[in-house]
Amino acid sequence: MMLPSARLLVAVTLALLLGGCSSLFQGIEPPKVSVDSVRSVPAEGSGPRFQIVLRIANPNARALDIAGISYGVELLGRELVSGVTNQVPRIAGYTEEQVVIDAGVNLLELLRLLGNLGHSSGDALDYRFKAKIDFRGLLPTQYVEDSGSVALNASPTTTGRRSAE
Repeated sequence: MMLPSARLLVAVTLALLLGGCSSLFQGIEPPKVSVDSVRSVPAEGSGPRFQIVLRIANPNARALDIAGISYGVELLGRELVSGVTNQVPRIAGYTEEQVVIDAGVNLLELLRLLGNLGHSSGDALDYRFKAKIDFRGLLPTQYVEDSGSVALNASPTTTGRRSAE
């Protein structure tokens, strides 16, 4: 049986530890992710492949040590392109780095999308980019999303909505 003073000591110690852990994550903004370029690379027997260059900007004073990134690109609600990498450099505070991701195309979703486009009469193509960024250490996983629509008519205008969780 634990003495009342020992229980109080354990409770105070746990409260201090939990309070200290929660302060580690205050003020950490998610990195800003944008697509710099996309190029086709030779297929290795499994369908079309792309090399996508992401630009990752760190809006924080502390460096970000990223363990890995997974992402997907959706068109009209169908995830057509996805990729992962664990080859991410450490990003110093208030700097940006380029990260290269090899991506594959989901051929079945592409066929479904092409079938739906024939029945669609819309003037725009809705897209959504989403990424999950895992960090080494105690930082929580960050989710980044960018969505909008691309006009299918002659004018090449796009509108975008960015969010981060």
